Order: sequence, then structure tokens, then C-alpha cells
Amino acid sequence: MSREEQIINERLKKIKELRDKGINPYPYKYEFKDYSADLHEKYKKLKPEEKLKAKAKIAGRLMSVRDIGKIIFAVIQDTKGKIQIVLQDKETSEKEIEIFKNNLDIGDFIGVEGIIFKTKKGELSILVKNLEVLSKSILPLPEKWHGLKDKEERYRKRYLDLIMNPEIREVFNKREKIIDAIREFLKKKGFNEVDTPYLQTIYGGASAKPFKTHLNALDIELFLAISPELYLKRLIVGGYDKVFTIARNFRNEGIDRWHNPEFTMMEIYQAYADYTDMMKLFEEIYEYVAKKINKSTKIVFRGKEIDFKTPWKRITMSDVIKKFADIEVDKMNVSELDKFCKQKNIKYKEKNWGWIVQAIFEETCEDKIIQPTFIIDHPLETTPLCKMHRYDKLRRLIERFEPFCMGTELGNAYSELNDPIIQRKLLEEQQKMLNKGDEEANPLDEDFINCIETGMPPTGGIGLGIDRMIMLLTGQDSIRDVLLFPFMKPESSEKSDDKFEPLEVEED
Repeated sequence: MSREEQIINERLKKIKELRDKGINPYPYKYEFKDYSADLHEKYKKLKPEEKLKAKAKIAGRLMSVRDIGKIIFAVIQDTKGKIQIVLQDKETSEKEIEIFKNNLDIGDFIGVEGIIFKTKKGELSILVKNLEVLSKSILPLPEKWHGLKDKEERYRKRYLDLIMNPEIREVFNKREKIIDAIREFLKKKGFNEVDTPYLQTIYGGASAKPFKTHLNALDIELFLAISPELYLKRLIVGGYDKVFTIARNFRNEGIDRWHNPEFTMMEIYQAYADYTDMMKLFEEIYEYVAKKINKSTKIVFRGKEIDFKTPWKRITMSDVIKKFADIEVDKMNVSELDKFCKQKNIKYKEKNWGWIVQAIFEETCEDKIIQPTFIIDHPLETTPLCKMHRYDKLRRLIERFEPFCMGTELGNAYSELNDPIIQRKLLEEQQKMLNKGDEEANPLDEDFINCIETGMPPTGGIGLGIDRMIMLLTGQDSIRDVLLFPFMKPESSEKSDDKFEPLEVEED
């Protein structure tokens, strides 16, 4: 029998003993009135060995115990922090001391009521007068310093990570504040927040492979949303001038530091605006949120200082390629570009000017863009939903930008295509590509084309990666560090060795 199995059996026995004593180890509720952090703040001026008449009533998880005979020191952890409790002979009832010693373990939830005081060493504590068992744990917690070190295990068992490393909760508190700040900024600008479907009969709005599912009620195939774009444009056609949504997107593609199959994206659409307006809006959002959350536009990420102060640098894709790859793609034909790619071993999606230029940019430039920068004026072939560039006589460019920082894309934006004739042609071409096996091409959406045919005003649109923004503003190295429940490969069904040492009572 393993040590963990022994602990489980001992705890099951203690549950039975509690029931035999007429104590419910899983009561329905507990009316506490205090939080640990509030008590520390309220009584921070209390002197060592000073005892008050004031009582506190608190609930939390038992995290450590030190039993030295006639006095027991323990620490309980609640949602705001930790506080020491003390059970002492002649101060705490014999019954409650006996229950604590014989029936409680680290990991159990308890409620205590008692007198506030400070120990000789100046530790704010609660001298226990009443104790209640609130939830008896069966599985042991991992030992603090040797147990939950494996990051994979921390992501997979986030509940243990939050218990043993409560400081990581600050990242997720900041995540909530960041999203609140984005909403606050956009609502001040007059934008309406809306919802769009996650289950769609026809997907679109991005170059991505979707997840498929099936609706039994109608016996039809459905797709999880890869983007809310086409629905938001329907709202612009319907009369909304400014809309945004913060939505889950689902893309059946790779998993790495910056990618998770399920992620959070914000999309924004504004009537009577173009991509230059969207650039200004994008950088203003980042500046506003950075100041709101970190009190500064500057952050340090992977050892580099980044400044989100507006205005951000703007550079065309052809100019940034000239800077880093030392070639002038706007003066090169397909054969010349193809020759360059073969020399550099660069693979591209299709043999045309646009996709080759896009591939050269991705391979030679992206990872070198450190400070916030707008890469503007992309090749026509890279999206079917964007307007042609108004000043490009060769008709090879579109009014699209992608903001980059620390070598990764932070979003995507266009002067949105609102010509229904061109839109139909481009989506018909996408459908042909899809039929030929391009899993990232968009299907033809007749209703969306009908919508545009109804008339859509000039419109600017933005897609902003929420998770990546949170990574940067909280200094987290992986997207999995800013998702409470990142996608994880299922564990093997084979029984594995214990992954952590159990946390047990400390004894002198």
C-alpha cells in the first residue's frame, strides 16, 4: 500500500469517527464575517502579546499545523490570504481540541470564532473559542516545496495550483481587471457590447480550420466559431454604428506558447471608419489598459522593456522586409521571389506574389519586431474580407494591418470590404480553394453576401487577442499561464507513480 493510500484510508476512518460523534463532516453552510487580509489590515497596529475583546469569525482551508502539546498553532487560508489560529488548553474547549487533534488534517475546511491577539513574535492570530468542521478532505495536498513543481501538472490540476500557489491568483485577478478596463474604454467611446453565436452553420471571418459538431435536433452539421466577424458586420448593416464582442474562438490548429485551441478574442467594428482609424483605436486601447492596470505604459517582458505609449510605429510589409531581409519585394516578380525562397528554404502557401511575400515576412521579420509596431498594407491574397488599397496602382495590396510586439501578432484589422460584387467573387474563390482541400479557406456564405448586398457603410474592424494582451501586461511567458483551464493532452489511463509528496502535520 502506497503512502497516499494509507493517508486516504486514515481520512476515511476519521470521517466515520466524526459521524459517530454526531458531527456532519459536510455541513450545508457557515456564516463567517471576516477575511484574513481584512483582519491583518484592521489590526496591523496591535502590539505583540496584546489581546483584544474583539472576536473574529473566519472560514478557510487548513494549510499547516504545529502541535506542541498544550498549544496548537495552525494556519488557515481563505480567498484573500492566510491567518494563524491558536488552540490552547483552558482557552479552547477540550472537545474542540480533541476533534482538531484526532479528526482534522491539512486540506480540511474549518470555521473558527475567537479572540484577536498578537503572539510574542508579532503574529496576528485568532485564539479559538469555537470550531466547526466544514469539509473533510480525503486526498492529501502536495507538499509545498517538493510537490507541485511540474508545470504540466499545475495546468492540469489548476485547483491544486491555486491552493498551493495562491499568488498566481493575482494573474487571473489582473485578467479580470484588464477585460473590465477594455469594456470601460470602449463604452466611453460609445460602443455597444453584443453577443454572437458560438455554434454556426457556416463558419468564416478568419483563415482557420474549424471544429465540427452535430446538432441532433435538426440532424445538421455545425461548427464552433472561428471568429465573430461576419455576425458583427451583419449588425453594422442592421444599423449599429459601433459594436464589439469579447468572445471565445475555436480553431483546430497548433498548440504552443502563443496558441490554445480555445481562446478569447475581441472584435470591434465601427461604421464610417477605415483602417487608419482602427490603428489609432487599437493603440489607444493598449495605452489605456496598461496605464489602468500597471500605472505605466512600460512593461518588462522576457527581459526587454516594452513601451505601449502612443503613437506606435507604422511600417509597410514591403519596407519591413527590405529592412530585415534586404530585398525589395514590390520590385520583384513571382519567379524572383520564388528563387529567394528556395535559397532561404522558405515555404509558402501558394505560388503567387501575395502568399510568397507573406511567407517571407513571417520567416525573416516577425521575430525581430520587439516594440509595438503596426505592419500595414498586406498582400491582397491574404484575406477575402478587406478593401483594396486606395493608393496601390498595381492592385496587389489591401488596407490591412497587424500589430506586432515581442515577435508575435497582437491582432488584425482592415478597412472592411463592403462591395458586394467583389465580396461574392472573393468568397466564391475561397469556396473553390476549400473544395480543393484548403482546410483554412472560408465557405461561401450566401446570407452574408445578401447582407452586404443590402448595403454596408464604410467600416473599420479590429480583432484583438485578449489572451496575448494579458500575457504581456502580466509578464507571463505562455498563454497557458493566463488561462485558468488551458487545453491539456489527456493523461494516460495507465496508473502512474505519485506525482507529489503529501503535505502533512508539522511536529516538533
